[in-house]
Amino acid sequence: MALINLSNLTTTPLPNPIPPETITQAQTQLQLIADWVEKQFFSLTALWQLLIVLGAFLLGYLISRYPASQLVKLASNLGNTNFLFRIYSSLAKVIWPIISVTFLWIAIAVFDHFQLPNGGLRIVASLLNAWIIVRIATANMEEGFWQSLIAMTAWTIAALYILRLIGPVSSALDNAAYKFGDIRISLLSVLTSIFIACVALWLGRIVGDAAQSQLKGSKTLTPSMAGLLGQVIKVALMGMAIVIALNAAGINLTALAVFSGALGVGIGFGLQAVFSNFVSGVIILFEKSIKVGDFIELSSGVTGQVKEINIRSTLVTTNDNVDILVPNEEFIKAQVINWTLKETARRIRVKFGVAYGSDKEIVKKAALEAAANVEWTFDDGASRKPQVWLTGFGDSALDFELVVWLQDNAVHRPAKVQADYYWHLHTALEKYELEIPFPQRDVNFRNSAPVRVQIEPSSEAGDA
Repeated sequence: MALINLSNLTTTPLPNPIPPETITQAQTQLQLIADWVEKQFFSLTALWQLLIVLGAFLLGYLISRYPASQLVKLASNLGNTNFLFRIYSSLAKVIWPIISVTFLWIAIAVFDHFQLPNGGLRIVASLLNAWIIVRIATANMEEGFWQSLIAMTAWTIAALYILRLIGPVSSALDNAAYKFGDIRISLLSVLTSIFIACVALWLGRIVGDAAQSQLKGSKTLTPSMAGLLGQVIKVALMGMAIVIALNAAGINLTALAVFSGALGVGIGFGLQAVFSNFVSGVIILFEKSIKVGDFIELSSGVTGQVKEINIRSTLVTTNDNVDILVPNEEFIKAQVINWTLKETARRIRVKFGVAYGSDKEIVKKAALEAAANVEWTFDDGASRKPQVWLTGFGDSALDFELVVWLQDNAVHRPAKVQADYYWHLHTALEKYELEIPFPQRDVNFRNSAPVRVQIEPSSEAGDA
C-alpha cells in the first residue's frame, strides 16, 4: 500500500490566494464603517433621522396615490406594445419612492443649514435613488428570474459604491483569478462581462422596440414596410449588443473569424429555409402583392386577414380568431388569392334548384327579393345589380344561380355571407310555394318474366 505524504498536502499552497494586504484593507474599511454607523445611528440625531425617513415614506405614499392612479389610467388607454405604455407603467411603480426621496433631500438641506449630522439621511436617500433608477431600467423587462437578478445585481453595485466598498470588493474579486496559458480570467472580469452583456442586450431590445413602435406609427410608410424596418433595426441593435458584450469579455473577434466562417457555412445548409423565408418576405414587401389588412386565401386552405408581415413568417388571423403563422416562402411558391389587392368589391354565385313545372318568373322574383333582404348585397342599378340565371336542367330540378355583387365589408366574411343568402332564399321560395325537389329515380321493368316464389314447408310446422 502506498503511503500518503501528509507534509506535502499541508504545505502545498492554494492556487492564486487572495493577498493578505487586500484582506487587511477590507477589514480596515469595514471597521471604519462600523465606527461611523455606531456614531451616526446610536444617538439622538440618529433618532431624528429615523423619524424623518419614516415621515418621508408616509407622506410619499399619501401624495403619490393620485398621480399613480392617473399614470395607470393613461397606460391602460394604450396598447401593451406601445412605448409610452411602458414609460407610464414604470413611472406609476416608482412615483412613491420619487416623492419620498424628494422629501429626504429637502430634509438633508435643512440639516446642512443648521449644521446637524445627516449621514444616515444621505445614505438612505442615495440608496433610494439607486433603487429608483434600477426599477425604471428593469421595468421594461419581462417579470421573472432574470429581471430580479439584474435588478439585485445593479442595486448591489450601487450600494457598494455608496458605502465606499466598491474598491476593496473589486480588488478581492480581481485577485480571485486563474490563468489558462496567456489568458487570465478573474471573477471580476466574468461578472463584469455578464453584467455588460445583459445591459447591452436589454438596451438593444428597448431601443429596437422604441424604433419599431415609432415606425409603425409613421404615416409615410405602409404598415408592412414599417414592420420589416423595425425588425431589421431591432436585430441590428441586438447584434451590436452581442459584439459589445464579447469585447467586454475580452474575446478577440478576429481570432474567431475563420471559425465563425466555417460555422456559418455549416449552419447555412440548415438555415436555407429561414433565409428563403426572409428573402420571400422582402420580395412581398417590395412588390406590395400582400399588405397588412388584406384578406387572402392560400392554396393550403388558410383563409383570413393579414395582421403582420415579419422577417420569417406572416401572421394571418382567420374569422374564427385563430392566429396562423404562414412561412413567407408559401406566398412565393404557391397560388395566393388576394381578395382585396386592387378592389374589395366582388361577385358571388349562389346555386339553388326548384322543381320542374315551376314558373321561372316567380323564381326570379323570389330570388331577387331574397337578395334585397340580405345586408351584404350591392345594387348600383346598372351593371352591378343582382341577377338570376337559369344555368341547366338537372336530373330532378331546374338549376338556377343568384348572382350578386357584395358590399366592401362582406369580403372578410365569406362563410357568413353565403349562409345569409341561403337563409333568405329558402324563406323566399317557401313564401311563393316553390318546391325544392328531392333527388328521385324512376325504375321501369320492360319485357320482364314473371317471378315465381316457392315456399317449402318447415319441418317444425309439419311435426306440429
